[in-house]
Amino acid sequence: AMSKRYLGDTLDIHGGGPDLVFPHHENEIAQSEAANDQPYVKTWMHCAAVRSTGNEKMSKSLGNFVTIRDVLKQYDGEVVRFYLLSSQYRRPMLYSEEALEEAQERLLKLYSSLRGAGDQTEQDPECEQQHRFLAAMANDFDTVNAIAALTDLSRELLQLQQGDHDAEFQTKARQLRAMGAVLGILQRDPEEVCKGPVDSDFEAKVEDLIQARADARK
Repeated sequence: AMSKRYLGDTLDIHGGGPDLVFPHHENEIAQSEAANDQPYVKTWMHCAAVRSTGNEKMSKSLGNFVTIRDVLKQYDGEVVRFYLLSSQYRRPMLYSEEALEEAQERLLKLYSSLRGAGDQTEQDPECEQQHRFLAAMANDFDTVNAIAALTDLSRELLQLQQGDHDAEFQTKARQLRAMGAVLGILQRDPEEVCKGPVDSDFEAKVEDLIQARADARK
């Protein structure tokens, strides 16, 4: 009754845990479609649980959960978002500090490739990585391969930073930001992000990562 009142007979997306498929969601389908004679949901997105280091489902009853408030005391919200996007939503995710640290470094690499990028208002033709990104997102919200496309484009940007290729760099930087906008990442000033207001070694880490990437290409 509530969903019909505020969202209509058919919902575009309905989410929940896989443990709710039966009987809860099947019951919702039966009631709604019998009452309205319309499909109840266009797309179901059942998200797997975040699991603790002991490979148990995080839950209040087990006392093995971490609140988002506690996580945000240590990590920027964009890092947490990127960490959650790094796993396909239907697959269980193992929570660990090490995984969050890795997500922070990977996000940092993406931002470091955008250093020197200028105005982002122009519209550019889609590049090969954008086609891959959109195909991945259309394939059951496959954020793992979507982020892989971002990473590949960021590698090209880091190479362009080493030479006199400003026009091409600016175009690819806009393309990378456009892809990131779909996921809600890479929209801040790269210089500010790389300064790292919390971690005093953050900018040094950026330079080390850039140098390591340059050394690997030799």
